[in-house]
Amino acid sequence: MVDEDPVVTNPDHYAVLWENDRVRVLEYFDTPGATTTPHVHPDSVLVALTSFRRRLFLNDEHVDVELAAGRAVWLPAQRHAGLNIGDSDTRTILIELKGESGAVESADLGPDFG
Repeated sequence: MVDEDPVVTNPDHYAVLWENDRVRVLEYFDTPGATTTPHVHPDSVLVALTSFRRRLFLNDEHVDVELAAGRAVWLPAQRHAGLNIGDSDTRTILIELKGESGAVESADLGPDFG
């Protein structure tokens, strides 16, 4: 959904680094206590450039996520809002896959560490 594109809903945090017809590469940045409004990600790979702690929200659900710098994880398609609950800046790269994607479901909130 264009209306929930994170680059549109949260332009202070997301920037497009590169895009073609198959992928879009986003940079994400925030500081401790910063929040994002609800937005949607298709199936993606998230690469943590810094270690961080975040709380992701969907409706009445939330999940706390902690990733170490250098870690790459699968992010299933999802809609969420976020809060930096750590005491350091968050900096990530998201590689969003275009085309057919998994359904956006609350059960998929947060990254898949598997």
